[in-house]
Amino acid sequence: MKTKPSLRKVEEEIARIKKKLAALGPMHPGSISQQYQVCGKKGCKCKHPTEPQRHGPYSKLFYVHRGKKVCRFVRADCVDQVEQRLPSYKTFRKLTDRWIELSIKLAQAEFFSGGTRQ
Repeated sequence: MKTKPSLRKVEEEIARIKKKLAALGPMHPGSISQQYQVCGKKGCKCKHPTEPQRHGPYSKLFYVHRGKKVCRFVRADCVDQVEQRLPSYKTFRKLTDRWIELSIKLAQAEFFSGGTRQ
């Protein structure tokens, strides 16, 4: 099957993207921030009237999944492992966005330009 050189390049780039996606390891969306909390117990240092000292810092993971905001505390011994997964997810999103752009380009050439690929 013959294709125009520019379309062939698009298909080759999609193939490269697929390989990169397959090589991605564990991933997770979101970002981690440090939070300080007030417990509310009477007489606790966090409720001191002149010098309150909040509890923490605690690591909190925030992300959006299926349109819903999610916040979760991350155990101190797991923070590094979760942080290692965040860049993989960003790479995943970048690659899939590019794949979609290229697929649209192919579809325009195939279905919307009046010509067919041969």
